[in-house]
Amino acid sequence: MNYQEFNQFCGALLATTYVMQWGNSHVWKVGGKVFAIGGWSKDKQPAFTFKTSEQNYHFLCERPGYIPAPYFASRGMKWIQQVDSQGRNNEELEYYLKASYGLVIQGLSKAKQKSLGLQQSVGN
Repeated sequence: MNYQEFNQFCGALLATTYVMQWGNSHVWKVGGKVFAIGGWSKDKQPAFTFKTSEQNYHFLCERPGYIPAPYFASRGMKWIQQVDSQGRNNEELEYYLKASYGLVIQGLSKAKQKSLGLQQSVGN
């Protein structure tokens, strides 16, 4: 996946917003909360950062091409960065991005979810 595909995928999710920040990273939010970041690669290759469940965090930390996300993981947050997408299909990353989106929605208040039209999106 490249950054254009990443932005297209994240932008298609309901009630998302985009901002470029943190060193020209592509930052995607839902309800004002970050769920995905494109950028921060040390070797100029695409890198994608996302929130995970605790189970997926431990699973992905053991897989080649994934690392605990810089900054987030050092603060005890369960965020992963995909640093090597070669040989992987986009569906895998899309799965984790959508899961991150769902986790962030679940953390929003019910009133915020309702105001954004997201109550049906939780868990999907």
